[in-house]
Amino acid sequence: MAGQSYEQRKTGTESAAEASEELKRKKRMKLVVYAAAFAIFQTIVILVFSLTVMRIRNPKFRLTSVTVQDLTAAPSPVSFNMKLSAQVAVKNSNFGHFKFDNTTIWFDYGGVGVGEAFVAKGRSKARSTKNMNVTVELNSNNIPNNSSLESEIKAGFMALTGHSKLSGKVQLMKLIKKKKSVEMNCAMLVNLVTRAVQDINCQ
Repeated sequence: MAGQSYEQRKTGTESAAEASEELKRKKRMKLVVYAAAFAIFQTIVILVFSLTVMRIRNPKFRLTSVTVQDLTAAPSPVSFNMKLSAQVAVKNSNFGHFKFDNTTIWFDYGGVGVGEAFVAKGRSKARSTKNMNVTVELNSNNIPNNSSLESEIKAGFMALTGHSKLSGKVQLMKLIKKKKSVEMNCAMLVNLVTRAVQDINCQ
């Protein structure tokens, strides 16, 4: 009986040890699973952060509206003089501000320069649009006599283009600075009868 009782106690002790070891093994497995899940979560967070917050995009530089303040146009002798007021927008979709330098918007007719507008340096805040107003005076002094200007003035419509390049730096969290340049290419149609600028198309 004593021998049998000893064997029972021994078997019970071994079973308890095995159960304890199995419990420890399960705990270690849970820790490994939790650590792996946390590492995967961290990787996803870093990846999303890199693709959204830390990704630096090109700002956009556009003419959003143009109004005619003064206008004279004659088909013979062919000529025009006009004064335009334009709203310029710098759209910054980054999570850091965009600080840009002075620039100039050149206005052309048929590839010939007819005027220019100065845009002062400034800053577009993070994920916002900075609007600025500029005034420009245009004339036909440099347009050759063989251009299509005469026919356009008689038709009452004149096509103009505006182009520029804006350079600056995007700054993220006061740590990362990256140079960015963006070009403006806008086309518009001036209605000489109603003295309105229509069909502004920027790329």
